[in-house]
Amino acid sequence: MPYTYIVQCADGTLYTGWTVDLEKRLAAHNEGLGAKYTSSRVPVSLVYWESQENQSTAQKREARIKKMSRCKKLDLIREFVNS
Repeated sequence: MPYTYIVQCADGTLYTGWTVDLEKRLAAHNEGLGAKYTSSRVPVSLVYWESQENQSTAQKREARIKKMSRCKKLDLIREFVNS
């Protein structure tokens, strides 16, 4: 099942991506292999995720989240944590 996710990097920045295996992807990020952006900002922690119907939906949601302001992303994370 595909997921759209947000991780918080060690420097406090947020990274949004998609994957079919959250656990494996998080491990890759923390090993410096997940993405160029996160490789120098480890460790990262998973702060938000949502399951999607398919890869296309996951990628479209990723693109929408990436266009959000940091403030909106933090609101999304807060809603997720409090649900």
